[in-house]
Amino acid sequence: MSVCLGLGALVVALEAERFTLAWTHSVEHTRWEEDWRAADGRLVLEAARVQGSGAGMEVPDGAIRRGAFWQWHPDLPPQDALTLGRSAAVPPYTLCVEGACRSVDAILGDPSGEDPARLWACPGRE
Repeated sequence: MSVCLGLGALVVALEAERFTLAWTHSVEHTRWEEDWRAADGRLVLEAARVQGSGAGMEVPDGAIRRGAFWQWHPDLPPQDALTLGRSAAVPPYTLCVEGACRSVDAILGDPSGEDPARLWACPGRE
């Protein structure tokens, strides 16, 4: 299983079953990170981390402080796809695979656009 990142007709297949999606909260300006896994044609959220709480990003009960982040295991059903908003007002999402991180805009080659990108599980090469 791989992960596909798309914008309009452009689709980039990333040879990765696991990835971290990171971004900066638009109001609080703190980092948020989520660990995802592609399984059975869907995306499964395994863990989430945030540097602090604030507008729309309250730390849930049971979260544990590790270094600069609060970490927890969200109870979210598997997702068919993720929609990644894009705006000049905030830095782009970052996608990390095996420790190598790139911005979604750099992967898609369209840093000036504001149309949302999509991320989903797609078949890998056999």
